Amino acid sequence: MIMEISAEGVRSGDERIIARVISQVENQRQQVFPLLKELYRSTELAYLVGITGPPGSGKSTLVEKLVLSWTAEEEKVAVIAIDPSSEFSGGALLGDRIRMGKISTEKNVFIRSMATRGYLGGLNPAIFDTVVVLSAAGYQKVVIETVGVGQNEIDIVRLADTTLVVTVPEAGDEIQTFKAGLMEAGDIFVLNKADQPTASRMGLILKQMLEMNDSENHSSDNSDWEVPIVKTVGTEGEGIEELRRAVMQHRDFLSRSQKERYNRSRVIRNHVVHLMEEFLRNHYIDPLLESPVFQEILAGISARKTDPYTAVEQLLKSFNKEQGKHEN
Repeated sequence: MIMEISAEGVRSGDERIIARVISQVENQRQQVFPLLKELYRSTELAYLVGITGPPGSGKSTLVEKLVLSWTAEEEKVAVIAIDPSSEFSGGALLGDRIRMGKISTEKNVFIRSMATRGYLGGLNPAIFDTVVVLSAAGYQKVVIETVGVGQNEIDIVRLADTTLVVTVPEAGDEIQTFKAGLMEAGDIFVLNKADQPTASRMGLILKQMLEMNDSENHSSDNSDWEVPIVKTVGTEGEGIEELRRAVMQHRDFLSRSQKERYNRSRVIRNHVVHLMEEFLRNHYIDPLLESPVFQEILAGISARKTDPYTAVEQLLKSFNKEQGKHEN
């Protein structure tokens, strides 16, 4: 049976169609652009919740509990699990379904793993396009879960409207090495496994770091938002209701302060930049890397007949001339 890949098919909510469109978004982007154009113009983007934190901090368990709390209110929720290595392993989706077993079969839940695929900043442009597809399919919230707290993960969660940073008591030394970007990106900090004896100490460390970050960054986008620290025991479901309320309160804050619109404008700007980078790489840089001309340039640089800086200037001038010919 051949499934129809159309805007109407996506809006029908058929998970098989949605999965196939997302696969095309990842692997045959140019072919699916007409569909994405149609979907974007007629779709209100879902609310995006980013979740990051050290491996083993219980992010997947918290995602599962949060999603169940939303679906209990008849909401449709999608989960995008970001896996920087899945382009090599070829199959992290099964692992995500195992970790989120209770929601993987829920009728109002869609789970998808995606790779960063080595893009600058770690943000595969297909992630935003997937959000467009899921929004058009009627998912009201999209959760973006990352595998760690590196720079790639920080850039990914900046796509979100609300970002949760999850940590655990035993990460006391690790959290003090977090980059400032992560402290600024976090809208809500979650201290999971809060039933452990060292949880109180970890809570104090978090509070001190947030206060220090706040005093050093008065111009932060969230300068009027007091970042909460929510204590949870994900395996027992403790603190999930408080976490859900914190997410709702941050959403209300963004709506009241008009910062939701600003955040969306920033996300769209970044996506346009990524699309331009992708176009230049596919249509200019990659073909150039395979050309004899480029090999000659490299040989000239190695022999010191020219230098990398002059070579790049000449390549860009050549590119501009080619563009001028096409325009005329």
